This record gives sequence, structure tokens and C-alpha cells, in this order.
Amino acid sequence: MATGAGPGAPVKPKTSPKSVKFLFGGLAGMAATVFVQPLDLVKNRMQLSGEGAKTKEYKTSFHAVGSILRKEGVRGIYTGLSAGLLRQATYTTTRLGIYTILFEKLTGEDGRPPNFLVKALIGMTAGAVGAFVGTPAEVALIRMTADGRLPPDQRRGYTNVFNALLRITREEGVPTLWRGCVPTMARAVVVNAAQLASYSQSKQFLLDSGYFRDNIFCHFCASMISGLVTTAASMPVDIAKTRIQNMRMIDGKPEYRNGLDVLVKVIRYEGFFSLWKGFTPYYARLGPHTVLTFIFLEQMNKFYRKFFLSA
Repeated sequence: MATGAGPGAPVKPKTSPKSVKFLFGGLAGMAATVFVQPLDLVKNRMQLSGEGAKTKEYKTSFHAVGSILRKEGVRGIYTGLSAGLLRQATYTTTRLGIYTILFEKLTGEDGRPPNFLVKALIGMTAGAVGAFVGTPAEVALIRMTADGRLPPDQRRGYTNVFNALLRITREEGVPTLWRGCVPTMARAVVVNAAQLASYSQSKQFLLDSGYFRDNIFCHFCASMISGLVTTAASMPVDIAKTRIQNMRMIDGKPEYRNGLDVLVKVIRYEGFFSLWKGFTPYYARLGPHTVLTFIFLEQMNKFYRKFFLSA
């Protein structure tokens, strides 16, 4: 009876267990969030500025940073960090774990990676599942980062992400934790199709060019390209998600019916290009986060391969 493949059969290299892939995905995202949380806060504030044809609170992202520091202090720029970390622990752990597993399963026996279309489909699947899992943390994050722009008597005053989740459940019901789930998942599909696939494709292109080696500089360049593509593609969906998750009930009715309603009102009252409002802080957040996430992930994978798989 045969006990294994023949001597000429290709053998796939050892890989880390699934649990480790999920763990490394979450840790990489959380480590990156510690560095970019202030940019995430500015991005959210810019997207809410001028909502409903009101006067814009912030003229530019630099004006927003100065205003936040002046009114809320250095500590205020890190508002919502606990929610940002929980989002990464849920959303990023799930999406990167699923993406890595599917990517390896669809890699050929000869080591040939999936083509671009397959990478995009893997990214969209991973993103949609991750977004559903991470929506409660996303709702808490949006509300916590938006709170400081409101008058004191209108603020929600969540002390941390767990306080936010508990109060949202108690005051508005469990379904509110998944408010904006559809645009969140739609955004994730766009982001992951662009980010994960373009990162893999960019890295592969750079390595094939012969000018790059598989090191941090290559990961950095591929991540910056990936972040730019993702920013341009996902901003309109992201602003819909942000406003739905931050909205209040007015006379028993929500401010927006759905994501499409947000887009229509933004175009009508603020102009078409307001869908890309805050491009600079969005990329300033997404670009470095993409870079840092993949750099941390690559380094953790290399460490694991060196010390646990090489034996």
C-alpha cells in the first residue's frame, strides 16, 4: 500500500496552523492601530463635518488635528483606541486568517499563486465575513471618535469599548450593534478586493521585476500601492457606513434609511466630490495601516517559519 507521494511529486512547504494565521492577523492589525488611531479619528471627524448641509467644522485635516488638540488635548486624539483594538481583534483576525487559508488552498502544487481575479474573490469573501464579525466594534469606534465634536449635553460619553457595547445593547437593543452592517460589509468587500489582492499583486510584480527582494522595503512599497488603490475605491462606501453608524433617531425615525440614502443626500447637499471628503486623512490612515499591518504580519510569519517550521 502506498504510504505517500512518489519521489517526483511536488511537496508543498510547511505552513503555520490555522489558529496561528488568525492570531497573527489580529495581532498585526492591532499593532498597526496603535500607531494610526489618531488618523482614524481625524478621518471620521472629516467625514461627519458638514453633514446635512451644515457649516463644515473643519476646513482641512490639519485644521481638524489642531482643533482636536486645542479642545480635547493630546489624550483626545486617541479617543476610541479600545474600540479600534477590538475592531482589529475581530475584523482583521477573521479577514486575514480566512484570506491566508484560502490563498494557500488555491495555490498550485508547484507553488504558483492564484491569479488576480481569484485573489480579488478571496479578498471579498474574507472581508465580508470579517466585517460582519467586527460590526459591533465598528459602531462603537465611530461613535466614540465622533463624540468630541458634539456639545457636552449631546455626547454619548462612552468610557471604553465595552461600556459602549453594553450601553448600546441596553439603551437601543442588540440589533443596533449591527447597525450599518450592510454598508460595512460592502465597504469591506471593496477594501479587501482592492487591498489584499492589490498587495499580493503588487508584491509579486515588484519581485518579478528583479529590482526588489522579499524584504521590508518590498513590503512597504507594495503596501503603499495597495493603500492608494483602496482609498480611491472605498471612500464613498466608507462615508455611508460612518454616517449610518453615527446617526441618531429623530422623532422616532432614523436620519438615513440606508447607505444609498446617505450617498444621495451627500451629493444633493454637499456636492458629488464630497463622497471623497477627507481623502488625505483617509489615505494617511489607510496607507500607513496597510503598510504596518503587512510588515508586522510578514515579520511574525518569518519568525514562526524560522523557529517553529525549520526544524
